[in-house]
Amino acid sequence: MKVVLFCGGFGMRLRDAPEAIPKPLSEIGYRPILWHLMKYYAHFGHKDFILCLGYKADAIKNYFLNYNECLSNDFTLSGGGTDIHLLSSDIDDWKITFVDTGAGASIGQRLKAVERHLAGEEVFLANYSDGLTDLDLNGYIDRFLAQRKVGSFLCVRPAQTFHVVSVGGDSLVEDIQSVTASDVWINGGFFVFRNEIFEHLHPGEDLVVEPFMRLIGQRQLVAHQYEGFWMPMDTFKDRQVLGELYERGMAPWELWKQRDPLA
Repeated sequence: MKVVLFCGGFGMRLRDAPEAIPKPLSEIGYRPILWHLMKYYAHFGHKDFILCLGYKADAIKNYFLNYNECLSNDFTLSGGGTDIHLLSSDIDDWKITFVDTGAGASIGQRLKAVERHLAGEEVFLANYSDGLTDLDLNGYIDRFLAQRKVGSFLCVRPAQTFHVVSVGGDSLVEDIQSVTASDVWINGGFFVFRNEIFEHLHPGEDLVVEPFMRLIGQRQLVAHQYEGFWMPMDTFKDRQVLGELYERGMAPWELWKQRDPLA
C-alpha cells in the first residue's frame, strides 16, 4: 500500500532543534525520525511513500538526494576506498514521491493535494511524521479491511505527564490523576483510509475536524485502541526519551531488527 506522510510541520516545540531543519529531520541516533518511521512501514512491506512537504521542503529533498547507505548498513571497503560493497541496504527498493503541499497547509489540505497520486488505490496508509510505535501494522490493516469502513486511526493513551482534574460545586476538586491512568484516549495517527475519504474531505478543511465528523455521523470511522508502545516527538523531552531508548538499544519501534514478518 502507498504511505502518505505529512512532513510540513514547523516543529516549534523542539526548541533545541536547529531552525534550518524541519521537524521530521530531528534525529534519533544518526537518522531522522522520518527515516525511522519509513523504515517501520518498509518492514511490513509498504515501501511506496508520498511525502507531503511544507516548511523547509528542500532540506527533506536534499536528505534523500544525498542519502548515504553506509551509515546504517554493513559494507566491505576495498581498492583503497574506491570500491564499496554494501552487505545490506535500506532504501534501494523504496519509491519516494516528493510533493510540496505548502508551508501553511493543514493536514487535510496536504492530503487533498496528493489525491492525484492515490488514483486507483483502493486503500492507502497515512500518518504524521513525528511518532513511532511497535504496533503490528499488517494485523491492524487486516482488521480494518474486515470492518469495511472508510477510515481508521490508532487510538492511544497520552504520553505526556499532565493531570486530569474533576471539579465539582464551589470549584472544589473532586479528583486528580495522571492522564495516563485516566480513561482518556487520543488520536495517535497511523491512519488507514479507503479512497472514499476524498468524498468527505472538502477543499480547505482539516482532516480530523469536518471530514471525521462526517464519517462519525455515517458510522464509517473506527479506532484501533492500542496500549503498546507509542510515542510522539512533540517536545524536547520526547526527543530526549526517544534518543535514550535508541542509545540503550531498547527502541521498541525497531521491529526490523527482529524477524522479518514477511519471511
